[in-house]
Amino acid sequence: MKIIVVSDSHGRDERLDEVLHLERDADCFIHCGDVEAPEDSYPMYHIVKGNNDYFYDYPEKIVLPAKDHRILVMHGNQFSYMRRLERMAVYAKKEGCDIFCYGHTHVAALDQVDGVIMLNPGSLWRSRDGRGPSYAILSVEDDQVRAEIKFLK
Repeated sequence: MKIIVVSDSHGRDERLDEVLHLERDADCFIHCGDVEAPEDSYPMYHIVKGNNDYFYDYPEKIVLPAKDHRILVMHGNQFSYMRRLERMAVYAKKEGCDIFCYGHTHVAALDQVDGVIMLNPGSLWRSRDGRGPSYAILSVEDDQVRAEIKFLK
């Protein structure tokens, strides 16, 4: 199962369209918030509310099944910076999830905390680490989960 994970597009719809074009063979598209677009703009994406999605009615979190795994999707602004990943992993486990996709920081990251895969695809607009706009490809095959960060030009 090929899952595309994006975040923080901040109204830059051309970036979302570019990812859709590049990853046409994906089984699922996830947006981790701050899309800043009306709810009906991207029906192919599972979208959660970011801290800048003031005018839109997206859910705060989504739990998605993926083969033998469960993915928790949240923006990430709900967790302060102190011990953020550890608290997020605890929350994911309470939700019965072993994968947590989040955004907010505008920095792509892949970590594993207490058995939970923590994936931040970075930002489609204004990355904060100088590496440029990015998204992630999450591959889920039964007991195998792999993630790769891709950078756009």
